[in-house]
Amino acid sequence: MDKKNGLTYAEAGVDIDAGNALVETIKPFVRATRRKGADAEIGGFGGLFDLKAAGFHDPILVAANDGVGSKVKLAIDSSRHETIGIDLVAMCVNDLIVQGAEPLFFLDYYATGKLEPATAADVIKGIAEGCREAGCALIGGETAEMPGLYAGKDYDLAGFAVGAVERGNLLPRADMVPGDMLLGLPSSGLHSNGFSLVRRVLTLKGLDLGMVAPFAPDTTLGMALLAPTRIYVRPLLQTLATAPGIKALAHITGGGFQDNLPRVLPASLDLQIDLSRIYVPAVFGWLAREGGIEESEMLRTFNCGIGMVLVVAAGSIETVEDALRQAGEKPVRLGSVVESAPASARVQFQGRLSL
Repeated sequence: MDKKNGLTYAEAGVDIDAGNALVETIKPFVRATRRKGADAEIGGFGGLFDLKAAGFHDPILVAANDGVGSKVKLAIDSSRHETIGIDLVAMCVNDLIVQGAEPLFFLDYYATGKLEPATAADVIKGIAEGCREAGCALIGGETAEMPGLYAGKDYDLAGFAVGAVERGNLLPRADMVPGDMLLGLPSSGLHSNGFSLVRRVLTLKGLDLGMVAPFAPDTTLGMALLAPTRIYVRPLLQTLATAPGIKALAHITGGGFQDNLPRVLPASLDLQIDLSRIYVPAVFGWLAREGGIEESEMLRTFNCGIGMVLVVAAGSIETVEDALRQAGEKPVRLGSVVESAPASARVQFQGRLSL
């Protein structure tokens, strides 16, 4: 074939030079996530981590991966990509800390139909910010340009996090008993769950992401809905190190209390939660009213104001509360552990949400 008429990868829609330029752009963001055990340099075929240099003696590795779901579509439609990377990290590292594990390193996967270097750099800058907040190193990732698979400016994200916990500190503990108490830690809003329902409400009501948010008049609707997921790692690591008595942690994501709390419970125990104790951010009440969403559906779809739940020995509750406050948290007493009864719900609600 005449080389002048031969096809190129660029003509097929993939720009290798743009990808290489992106790597150079994000290197400073990545280097800012350095920590003991990792130099946070990228460009090789794999990332390295030294557990011994990180100070572990008899560790168990804990791994988690996740995405951001259709919240990504709101970032695309709003042309605001600075915080969606924080969500990506949060959804992974919050799943590590619930097992008592300290997040060590993170890798990302960014896929798009047409690589827009500025957009990708904003996303990865947010990922690096989330890693700094969680104390883990961003040691690698992958950018995939796949024309024909993603339309227009669409992209998707996946994250992979690995942490470690000393063998004797793994959660949940096996000694949960009736009378243990529940503490909740406030969420920053929707976090990264339920956005297919959120987008359905926006479509049915004909709402524009650039309009003033009805529940937060100092910002736009798009920006309010994109508030990033809270990262609970540092305050929980600090509390676990200073206040004995925490028996389990549960990250409240899709499925709400009903689906996430039983994951840390033995079969012989249930939980009772007083919904009236929860401060419900205004975004949830607005969504419930605009969408005509029942309380039971809100509880099954969203965190409704509580992003993390702790199971704590009754005799240690005040010590743990004090430690959490010292770490900057505002714990809420939600309820208690009870004996399981035949045909009872694993999570039993009392009171009502203030929607």
